[in-house]
Order: sequence, then structure tokens, then C-alpha cells
Amino acid sequence: MKTDDLVAVLSKNSEPVDRGEMERTVFVALCVGLLFALGIMIIGLGMRADLATARALIFLCLKVAFALGIVAIATVFLIKLARPGGERNLSSWLVALPFTAIALIAAINLGFAPKSHWDKMIMGDDWLECLLSIPIIAVAPFAIAIWAVRRAAPTHLVLTGAFTGLVAGGVSAMAYALHCSDDSLPFIAIWYGSTIVLCTLAGAVFGPRLLRW
Repeated sequence: MKTDDLVAVLSKNSEPVDRGEMERTVFVALCVGLLFALGIMIIGLGMRADLATARALIFLCLKVAFALGIVAIATVFLIKLARPGGERNLSSWLVALPFTAIALIAAINLGFAPKSHWDKMIMGDDWLECLLSIPIIAVAPFAIAIWAVRRAAPTHLVLTGAFTGLVAGGVSAMAYALHCSDDSLPFIAIWYGSTIVLCTLAGAVFGPRLLRW
């Protein structure tokens, strides 16, 4: 078969590419991942008892807003990275904005508090539970997000894995916030932030093996 004939055969009955398919796939994966994360949290930890109070709801909104900001920004980059060459011209430093914002607010909060309260504000009562729970809960949304990204053709597997872990860590943090009763801003900045970063590093390590095609 001549080259021209081959091209003609391949182009016959060709259909336009659905440019929104990847976005829909990732969105569905995030929703399913969040449902799994909520289920794991409810079964393994349970909802915080005072969630109906105004104070608890305010701090829940702060925690969710922090994690949601990370997920929203990271998802935009993850969709780009899922496509071949998506790592080009990627302003990934924007992901640092939610971390920087919560760190500044936490520092101001500490500045207005007596130093005798700093230890309690930073460590809280359940720092170890937070450190363990968010990465463990993140396993399910990470696996689902990896499945979604594998449907595309990422070329920078380390960076794609890192952003997949970042998204999964943010989703996990949103679910864990419904259980966590430590409401100090320094606690949120340090322990929520560090565990989400830990999920990001884990994604960078395991992502290339899971995304290889």
C-alpha cells in the first residue's frame, strides 16, 4: 500500500476530537474520590460531635476552603499535564498560593496570641492523627485520579504523579475536616499543609510507576 493510500484509509470516517473529555473524566474521578474519602472518614473516624455549632462550622469552612483552593488550582494543572507535552509553560508556582495564604494568616494569629498558648495552637490534641489520617484517606482518591490520568498520555510522569498526589491530598483533607476538632489556624497551616505536601511527594515517587504507558 502506498503512503497516500494509507493516509486516505486512516483519515476515512475520522471524527473530531472531544477536547472536553479529559476535563470530564478528571472531574468525575474527583467526585468519586471525594465520596470514597468521605466514606473512609465516616467509617474509620466518624464526624465531629459539635459540627452543628457556629464555631465548628466556621472553622470547617476555613479548612475546606484551604483544601479546596489547592484542589482547584492543582486540578487545572493536572488536566494540562495529562496531555502530551502539558508540562511546557506550566506556572506551577500558583499552587503555593493557598499554602502561603494560610501560613500568613496563621502567623498573624500566633502574633496576637500569648506565647504560652503557642504550643497548644500548633500541636493541638490530634496532630498525630492528622498526620496519619490524611495520607491514608488519600490513597483512594489518588488511585482513582491515577486511573483517570492514565486514560490520557502524560509525558512528565514525576510531575504528573506529584500533582495527582496533591489533588488527592486536598480531597482527603476536605473529608478529614469533617472529623477534625482542632480548629487552630496554626494547626491547620502546619498539619494539614504538611500532610498534603507529603501526599504530593508520595505521588511524585509512585506516580511514574503507575502512569507508565
